[in-house]
Amino acid sequence: MIRISTLPSGLPVLTEAMPHVRSATIGIWCDVGSATEPAERRGVSHLLEHMVFKGTPRRTARDIAEQMDAVGGELNAMTDKETTCFYAHVVDRHLPLALDVLADMLQRALFAAEDVRRERQVVLEEIRMYDDAPSEVLHDRFTRTLWRGANLGDPTIGFAETVGALEREHLLDWRASRYAPATMFVTAAGNLEHDAVVALVAEAFAGFAGPAQPPVPERPRFTPALDVTVDETEQAYVMLGTPGLSLRDERRYALSLLDTVLGGGMSSRLFQSVREERALAYEISTFQQGYRDAGLFGVSAGCAPERVQECVDVVVDELDRLLHEGVREDEVERAREHLKGNLTLALESTYNRMSRLARNHLVHGRQISAEEVEQRFDAVTSAEVDELARLLLGPATRGLCVLGPAEVRGVRLRGAQAA
Repeated sequence: MIRISTLPSGLPVLTEAMPHVRSATIGIWCDVGSATEPAERRGVSHLLEHMVFKGTPRRTARDIAEQMDAVGGELNAMTDKETTCFYAHVVDRHLPLALDVLADMLQRALFAAEDVRRERQVVLEEIRMYDDAPSEVLHDRFTRTLWRGANLGDPTIGFAETVGALEREHLLDWRASRYAPATMFVTAAGNLEHDAVVALVAEAFAGFAGPAQPPVPERPRFTPALDVTVDETEQAYVMLGTPGLSLRDERRYALSLLDTVLGGGMSSRLFQSVREERALAYEISTFQQGYRDAGLFGVSAGCAPERVQECVDVVVDELDRLLHEGVREDEVERAREHLKGNLTLALESTYNRMSRLARNHLVHGRQISAEEVEQRFDAVTSAEVDELARLLLGPATRGLCVLGPAEVRGVRLRGAQAA
């Protein structure tokens, strides 16, 4: 049900037919994100994402909003550290309109100087909003501390001083140098027909051309450090991090199992020990932060400030116990079924299928079927999970970031260094 075509310009088009649904999601993907930006222009990709919604010669910003609202569609975009995506989710018969709006926005956005000034202020307010959210502040400190000096460590949204300095010419230059057939592709999933979508894309992007070199993925060095931020919050926020794996690493299937065993659900080790047995936190989980050539693995929790050291110690004890005792086969089997179930449920969404097409194309250069993923999960042994845990989770490769009131000032982590 997956088909791929490439237009004469070099622009790839990937589709997956889902004839049992009545909708479709289409995305225009750009191989550009904040990690490719010059430091003094940090946030330009995100501001450009905002600005394409502000009008073209054919449509005002209001026209764009009204045309999608009139058909009950969703029009949105997202920027991360390695990619940008502009997408629409519509009833299947409105797919031509969705693609026409997206292609018009992306190719012909005006970037009017007054609109840039206003939207720049909107993004500055967005930065202030994140600065008022302790979990967001801590996550930024987490990546900047453990990947010190790396572009991947900086926030995608940018900084107030860099965003405040962005002008219309910076957006025009960024679009001209980064958005081209060699760095873009289109994915669509839903009740659609591949050849019809290819014809629509060819028409919408007729004349679209220009040179652009795909970016070289960054490979930052991990710094096992301790960073404590004092802020007047009600809770203490904790992130313990270790090296992870890149999205291309073949051991990623074993890491997903390890992630699930440690903190991937209510039956996970950390949930049981931190929340159920000791009531130290309402939320406790593990996470993977993966990119094409780099990755982080982390534990995230929120707890009472006076119990933050106890929370950190319990997490460390669970990591040490995993290293010394290994995983049990029943845990690995439960994790396999958990991951396979999540995958099956996710694939009922046209948006998830559209995104999956893009991720496989961009990261792996081929389409990896759900059946192959399930087979790879089934093939992982408990010994492979243990080996990966010893490689990534040891005391010498742990970093800790904490944010909270004065009580957190003295928190410590074995093996960490002051940031």
